[in-house]
Amino acid sequence: MTSQPIGPDHQLPPPSARRRRGVQILVWVAILLIFGAGFLLVLNQHESASKAAATSRRGAGGTVTLNVATASKGDIGVYLDAIGTATPVYTASITSQVNGVITAVHYREGQIVNKGDPLIEIDPRPYEATLEQAQGTLERDQGVLAEARMDLQRYRDAWAKNAIPKQTLEDQEKVVSQDEGTVKLDVGNVHYDEVQLGFCHITSPITGRVGLRLVDPGNVVQSSGGTTLAVVTQLQPMTVIFTIAEDSIGEVAPHLRNRGHLAVTAFDRGGKKQIAEGSLLTIDNQIDTTTGTVKGRATFANKGNALFPNQFVNTRLLVDTLHNITLIPTSAIQHNGTASFVYIIQGKDNKNLWAHMRSVNPGVTDGDTTQVTGINPGDVVANSSFDKLQDNSQVVISTKLIPSSSNGSSAP
Repeated sequence: MTSQPIGPDHQLPPPSARRRRGVQILVWVAILLIFGAGFLLVLNQHESASKAAATSRRGAGGTVTLNVATASKGDIGVYLDAIGTATPVYTASITSQVNGVITAVHYREGQIVNKGDPLIEIDPRPYEATLEQAQGTLERDQGVLAEARMDLQRYRDAWAKNAIPKQTLEDQEKVVSQDEGTVKLDVGNVHYDEVQLGFCHITSPITGRVGLRLVDPGNVVQSSGGTTLAVVTQLQPMTVIFTIAEDSIGEVAPHLRNRGHLAVTAFDRGGKKQIAEGSLLTIDNQIDTTTGTVKGRATFANKGNALFPNQFVNTRLLVDTLHNITLIPTSAIQHNGTASFVYIIQGKDNKNLWAHMRSVNPGVTDGDTTQVTGINPGDVVANSSFDKLQDNSQVVISTKLIPSSSNGSSAP
C-alpha cells in the first residue's frame, strides 16, 4: 500500500499557535463571565429598589393604624409663666444693742417661735446697777423739788402780807423751775436705763422659724460689733417675687387697678409639681431697663410650709380665661413652616375611615391642651402615626371606634 504525503492544507498547526488560541478563548470566556456577573448585580439592585419603592408606596398610600382624639368645647386659662424666688414677708436678723456676756440661749435650732418669746439673755447686772443709781438721783431731786415748792408757797403767803420783797418771791419761782428741769432729766435717765436693761432680755420680734444657733452662753457681745445673735424668718404667709415682661404689663395692671384677683400658682424647679396657690399682691413701680421686666409679688398662705425662704420656683400667673372654645391635644397639631394643620378622621365605621388634612390656627396653650380655630367640637383628629399619614389616607383606629358625631362624618 502506497502512503500519500500530507499536503500543506492538511498539516496540523504548531503547538505554540494552539496555545495562543486556547489563551484567547479563555480570555473571552472570562470577559463574558465578568459582564454576566455585572449584569446580574445591576439587575438585583434594580429589583431591590423596585421592592423598596413598592413597599414605601404601600406604606404611604395604604391603611394606617393610629390613635385619635376628639375636639371638645371648654375653657382655657391665659397664663404668664416666670421664674421666682420665695421671699418671706419679714426676716429679723437680731443683734445686740448692749455690751455684755451672754448668760442663756433659750431657743432651739429650727424652733417655731411666737412674737415675744425669749431668745437670748445678756448679763443684766451692770444695767440694773445703773438703773438703781438713776432712780436714786431721781428720788433725791424729787425731794429737792418738793422742798422748793413748799418754800415758794411760803413766799407767796408772805408776799401777800407784804412781808418780803417781790424779788425774793421771783427768785424762788426760778429755783422751782430749775428743780423741775432737774427732775425731768432724772426721769429721762431712768427711762433710758430701763430700756438698756430691757435690751439684755432679747425676745422674738415676729412669729417665725429660728435658724441655726449663732452664739453660745459665755460669748461676749458688743453693741457696735454687728454680730448676729439669731435670725427669725416668717413662714406664714410667704411671698414669691417673680418677673413680668413689660409687654404683658397691660394685661396685669388693669386687674390691679380694679382690685381684681389674679391667681398665681407656684411649681417646683422642674415645673411639674404644684407647690402652692396664691394671688398677685402688687407689681413694682418701675421697669428694669436692663431686662425689660417688672417685678411682681404674690402672696401665699403657705399653711403646710411648702414654700421655703429663698426657694427657686416656677410661677404661673392667670391673667384671663377663655370660655366655650374648641380644644384639642397639642400633639395633634402638625406644622409645615408657618402653617398649622390637623388630620380630620371621617367615615362611617372603623373599617372605612379616611384622614383629611385641615388647616387650623392654634391659640392659647395650657399644658397638653391647645385652643384652635378651623375645626368644630366633636371633630375627631389623628394623634399619632404622622410619619405615614397623607391627605386622604385610609386609616384604622387602634384604640376605639370614633364617637358618632355629625361633625365627624361631614365633608372637610
